Amino acid sequence: MGRQGTGFEHSGRTTVTKKIGFLGLGNMGGPMVANLVTAGHDVLAFDPVPAAQDKARSDGATVVATGTEAAADRDVVITMLPNGKLVLDVYADLLPAAKPGTLFIDCSTIDVADAKAAAELAVAAGHRALDAPVSGGVAGAAAGTLTFMVGGAAADFADGLPLLEVMGAKVVHCGGSGVGQAAKICNNMLLGISMIGLSEALVLGEKLGLSHQSFFDVVSTASGQSWALTSYCPVPGPVPASPANNDYKPGFATALMTKDLGLAANALRDNGVDGALGALAAEIYTRFNSEHAGLDFSAIVTEVRNRSDREGAQ
Repeated sequence: MGRQGTGFEHSGRTTVTKKIGFLGLGNMGGPMVANLVTAGHDVLAFDPVPAAQDKARSDGATVVATGTEAAADRDVVITMLPNGKLVLDVYADLLPAAKPGTLFIDCSTIDVADAKAAAELAVAAGHRALDAPVSGGVAGAAAGTLTFMVGGAAADFADGLPLLEVMGAKVVHCGGSGVGQAAKICNNMLLGISMIGLSEALVLGEKLGLSHQSFFDVVSTASGQSWALTSYCPVPGPVPASPANNDYKPGFATALMTKDLGLAANALRDNGVDGALGALAAEIYTRFNSEHAGLDFSAIVTEVRNRSDREGAQ
């Protein structure tokens, strides 16, 4: 079976123990580490936050004092970090500390140019590199059902696949270095646009006397159906597992969606794409994020409703 451009469903948990260094033990990285440990891998973990360290320890990882210690004498080094600058800064420390031929897998969501630069640095230092951003949120990280969008050489993808399958339900090799990041920002741009459109339709339905459940019952099986509605409905009730039923606790935080839409807007501009909706979605989330960064991104429905009420009162 060919690797290029092919999605792989779970082929069974690997039984070959790998020595893994993992940096970034936050809402996503922490559960990913727990799944690697459960699968029998030897994980050295690092994060500067004490609470994240404690959780990783309780999940069976060996927590070390520095990132370079986590990267030394490892088969694979995985990073899950907030932005591209930090990835590049961390790589500057990790690459000299790693043994020759280490496979670096960056699961952060960063700019395509930064992903390519990180891969070039790794290769120049005698290592191998994949960019492998994820979709699926905190719940997917905990359940091991993430989708990985991977960029890098086919041989490196084949080596990394068993580990990615431990943490995810689907792994797609999208192309060369940086193309995994391209897939991620395209996906999240569409998700952001979809959530805004869904929120506007829900608020319009409210104004017209349509209940949320009736809206869901119709649209979930009609031409307006979307993942944002059926899996992540932004109003309480129709989808019990959605953040709307838990005071919009993330999930996928508004701050992260704002970051991803910013990356998409930059890519639209830099590549000459007439992406009016993508640019507008970035503006809408940037405004919402200024006061609600800690809420789930689906809480944008509250912004649509509040702005609609204010405009209607004028």
